[in-house]
Amino acid sequence: MLSCRVASRIETLRTRLARREVQPPDDGLRRAAVAAVVHDDRVLLMKRSARDGDPWSGHISLPGGGYQPADHDLHATAIREAREELAIDLAVASWVGTLPALAPLMSGPKGIEVTPFVFAADAQPEPQPSAEAETAFWLPLELAESGALDGTYMYPHLDRVLPCWNFDDHVIWGLTFRILNELLAAAR
Repeated sequence: MLSCRVASRIETLRTRLARREVQPPDDGLRRAAVAAVVHDDRVLLMKRSARDGDPWSGHISLPGGGYQPADHDLHATAIREAREELAIDLAVASWVGTLPALAPLMSGPKGIEVTPFVFAADAQPEPQPSAEAETAFWLPLELAESGALDGTYMYPHLDRVLPCWNFDDHVIWGLTFRILNELLAAAR
């Protein structure tokens, strides 16, 4: 059973977020989708496996990845990627809505746009990381929102300091940090 605060946060998200499927436009820009799976005021995150040539190798992220032509839309991409990366079946979760698409600060010469889809799970899914994910964990949203996890991250090779959260030896920064801040703002 959800606490009143958690239920209120989810209901606020339901009223503020559009439940729109997002078709990738044919404009040459690469598209991706992520799943923000929320359970009991925590969100599911993963640490990506280290892989040569992967610009997000070893980063903390939401489950997600690139749009494939077999995907009906970006919503289907988010569901497929959660299943492939963490063996999470989002059919048992409720689709709450869609956050605005964002682009990573460093997305390469072709660029990429990432659309976050928010899901609420009544029961806590037990992630089983695939080869794409080193580990998975649940970030307490209330703790992140409180400022207790606030820190800074020095982006390698650019001497650029970025805001981050430090949680259980994980540094949550960049696009994932931005998406989760959008999620928290929408839930207020």
